[in-house]
Amino acid sequence: MRSLFLDPRKGRYRSMGSGMTRSVADLTAAATALLLLLCFGVDGVVSDAFDHRYKTGDHVPLYVNKVGPFHNPSETYRYFDLPFCTPEHVTEKREALGEVLNGDRLVDAPYKLDFRIDHESEVLCKKRLTREEVSKFRSAVTKDYYFQMYYDDLPLWGFIGKVDKEGKDLGEYKYYLYKRFHFDVLYNNDRVIEIVVHTDPNMLLDVTGDRDVEAEFLYSVKWKETATPFEKRMEKYSQTSSLPHHLEIHWFSIINSCVTVLLLTGFLATILMRVLKNDFVKYTHDEESAEDQEESGWKYIHGDVFRFPKNKSLLAACLGSGTQLFTLTVFIFILALVGVFYPYNRGALFTALVIIYALTSGIAGYAATSFYCQLEGTNWVRNLLLTGCLFCGPLFLTFCFLNTVAIVYSATAALPFGTIVVIVLIWTLVTSPLLVLGGIAGKNSKAEFQAPCRTAKYPREIPPLPWYRQTIPQMIMAGFLPFSAIYIELYYIFASVWGHRIYTIYSILFIVFIILLIVTAFITVALTYFQLAAEDHEWWWRSFLCGGSTGLFVYGYCLYYYHARSDMSGFMQTSFFFGYMACICYGFFLMLGMVGFRAALLFVRHIYRSIKCE
Repeated sequence: MRSLFLDPRKGRYRSMGSGMTRSVADLTAAATALLLLLCFGVDGVVSDAFDHRYKTGDHVPLYVNKVGPFHNPSETYRYFDLPFCTPEHVTEKREALGEVLNGDRLVDAPYKLDFRIDHESEVLCKKRLTREEVSKFRSAVTKDYYFQMYYDDLPLWGFIGKVDKEGKDLGEYKYYLYKRFHFDVLYNNDRVIEIVVHTDPNMLLDVTGDRDVEAEFLYSVKWKETATPFEKRMEKYSQTSSLPHHLEIHWFSIINSCVTVLLLTGFLATILMRVLKNDFVKYTHDEESAEDQEESGWKYIHGDVFRFPKNKSLLAACLGSGTQLFTLTVFIFILALVGVFYPYNRGALFTALVIIYALTSGIAGYAATSFYCQLEGTNWVRNLLLTGCLFCGPLFLTFCFLNTVAIVYSATAALPFGTIVVIVLIWTLVTSPLLVLGGIAGKNSKAEFQAPCRTAKYPREIPPLPWYRQTIPQMIMAGFLPFSAIYIELYYIFASVWGHRIYTIYSILFIVFIILLIVTAFITVALTYFQLAAEDHEWWWRSFLCGGSTGLFVYGYCLYYYHARSDMSGFMQTSFFFGYMACICYGFFLMLGMVGFRAALLFVRHIYRSIKCE
């Protein structure tokens, strides 16, 4: 019998008054309550049998979810888009926001798998398949379609058919549809523990020719008792991630990353700090000696290093968006580490992303407006609008295009109109008010930019620099080391997001994330020092671009993964992969750019505070 489970061999983002502030706050509180209601209250996440306890003969909910090509995880369709046996009344399960975003479309299955009731060979239906229906099934078998179901919230998979390739020529291939499914169900007392579906290789329906076919579909059920407790029934879905050889690869990734960090920190400790020490000794020498020598190096530009950059509104917006995405990532890691995202907790990740992003928009508004006002910006309202659209704008445009593609393909990735309305309401009633509140708080914080040195009236001319000190080569050098620290772990993440592998070792992923932040900060600081030593005082944007350049390397890895490590194909899957990965990498760029800039700013303030600048 042929069954589909996780295959470990296949791999698979002006001042406002206090009254205005209170009204916005009241609106935000009400909108937050509405957000939680929309995400959780309208569409329940739990099954119909909420306590998962049954008596012999009780109905246990079985839902069919979707079908699609095995190698194209984004290209999924409703189960009954194929001419399977359809019940008289197709009842759709009400789903949470995250489940809809995940492409789940659960409906009642025609199979009757009552608790502890065996069936030897039950007829599901008899039907005559027309030529068009046979062609549909043949096309699905050719593309290696699989189906997904949920039984008492437990996932199960199976292939709908197989291709007999005994003939050498393509025209001699035979295409068969499985007519009989066998369900093995394990139970412990009054609870379902495990379910697996098998296909009978001896009961096949030939769908090779373009002709009407008489078909009879059957199923059987076998119940067996097990000692596995209910609390551990989800553990088998994460076992592939915890196999010894997989753990060895993960730990090798950690060791590789740690070696990278040690080499980089060693470089900074032995080279950079030694150079800085010599600089401090030279610059703090007695006054007579200082008069005899000409200033050079990074002290020479102390009157320009804190000159505010061009496009400061855009820089502040980038920092605000990056801070919000960093906070979002930290909260997601916290939820993952406490076990919220257990395997096949349908839509939990997407729900968390929507809610946390909406609730952290105030952080973006505060960080952007506060920094913009420190840079003596005046039009803070425009800066706030720019912050709100900087990440959401490209994401919205990408979603519009990809949702249109999904609608054309009639795929489950196409969001229903009601879901789109819910997302718009969340953005309008929660994200926007919180962004405004954060902006007001940032403007009223009245924090001043702490510059250890006074800025000269006229900027110094930057001396000619060699090509390798230009922005693009510096970004390449800055992004290579952080990327080399995470690239091994990237494969497992991609195989989970864009494949059928399950990723559950969040502790290792969190360690890799911390290492990524450290390496990004250190390499940005080192390149900033070399830039200042070359008397180039325009470090503001350079440090942000160098810090965020790892996102460009990750997108480059997308090209490699698509062509060399995956079997994805087709316009829809390709557009979804590169479209949404572009948004994810753009978010990485903003987040790591913020980390690099903040580290460089602390470093620059420290070195200029440590010397006496006349």
